[in-house]
Amino acid sequence: MSVRTQSSEQPAEAGHRAGFACFVGRPNAGKSTLTNALVGQKVAITSNRPQTTRHTVRGIVHRPDAQLILVDTPGLHKPRTLLGERLNDVVRTTWAEVDVIGFCLPADQKIGPGDRFIAKELAGIKKTPKVAIVTKTDLVDGKALAEQLIAVDQLGQELGITWAEIVPVSATANQQVDLLADLLIPLMPEGPALYPEGDLTDEPEQVMVAELIREAALEGVRDELPHSIAVVVEEMLPREDRPADKPLLDIHANLFIERPSQKGIVIGPKGKRLKDVGIKSRKQIEALLGTPVFLDLHVKVAKDWQRDPKQLRRLGF
Repeated sequence: MSVRTQSSEQPAEAGHRAGFACFVGRPNAGKSTLTNALVGQKVAITSNRPQTTRHTVRGIVHRPDAQLILVDTPGLHKPRTLLGERLNDVVRTTWAEVDVIGFCLPADQKIGPGDRFIAKELAGIKKTPKVAIVTKTDLVDGKALAEQLIAVDQLGQELGITWAEIVPVSATANQQVDLLADLLIPLMPEGPALYPEGDLTDEPEQVMVAELIREAALEGVRDELPHSIAVVVEEMLPREDRPADKPLLDIHANLFIERPSQKGIVIGPKGKRLKDVGIKSRKQIEALLGTPVFLDLHVKVAKDWQRDPKQLRRLGF
């Protein structure tokens, strides 16, 4: 078992490398937080609730000798709805198209049925190199970490997966994050940069804005709502008649829920929760776009949207 715990000098590559890596793992395994830590700026929605990532958000790591494009997929899970099935299809399609797969397993939780379900799927993808990433190492002591690393190695042996590397990291404590990038880059094909320097993601701005609003709406909402909120940005327009040095961007967005009874939960007493969602997401959106924003939010009911193919399409799935 080869476990990487410190940076080993890579021999100087003859050419520039560029390619795609995706992080997989059961919901809440730390994939989005890791993407953000590698890119150094918030590009993937993170939440302590499972199934918050719906779009393939690409984070781009720029290095003088390489460009690493991170594809963040939804967590693979046993689907219960049409949306769940579509999300799983997105995951498998992504796996087939990337240059390396990083399998995230949290250090503080024993390997469970959800991890095995994903590992079995991974075992069926023969050609793509796989790196096991033990996340959240700041939450455990050395003994527990060592046990988890051995368990991950054994999981690979059981299922016939040869890990290219096994890397312990903590994205929140920024431990071994750069090492992970050092180890992923040699697994990329040689080639020129695929995105201009300075790009951090290729997500359309409207999608990222919708995700930031959705993230703010999920915070503090009761357990029955995580899958029931979709956000659609209807329009983003610069306000007319503003001086060039004082621009303002008008953003009109709808939060869709499945049942009228959920409306009160999202809006909150006297509209307080929706107001908080607006304040919190506006700050993030202004940081992302670099311009002052006027945010207009409305809550609407789209009955049982997760089970209705027409509504799924309308909401971008």
